Amino acid sequence: MKNFVVKTIANAAALAVAIWLLKNITLTGESTGRKTLTLLLVALIFGVVNFVVKPVVKLLSLPLFILTLGLITLVINALMLLLTSWLAKELNLAFHVQGFWTAVLGGVIISIVSWALHMVLPDDRD
Repeated sequence: MKNFVVKTIANAAALAVAIWLLKNITLTGESTGRKTLTLLLVALIFGVVNFVVKPVVKLLSLPLFILTLGLITLVINALMLLLTSWLAKELNLAFHVQGFWTAVLGGVIISIVSWALHMVLPDDRD
């Protein structure tokens, strides 16, 4: 359970950095508390998408992974971010990613920040 909470907080922080750096990734709300709650819910959705959908997509794209020497991962990360944006819209959450190339750059930022946070935050394996 602790590992799940740590990963969700890391995802929320990584999403916050991407929102801060990229003008086409938006999070709106009436107050800071509402924005924080929305960010945590979007991080939860992002975590579920990455846990459930991403492995299936990676398995199906294995030949492309080999052919592109792993660069297809950038596209997969972008698609997971766009799927998260779509799910957030369906759940009436004020999070939006505008455009594929914004999603690619956002995916790179989120991956780097998440990796760095997972290096410093504790998890159940310690």
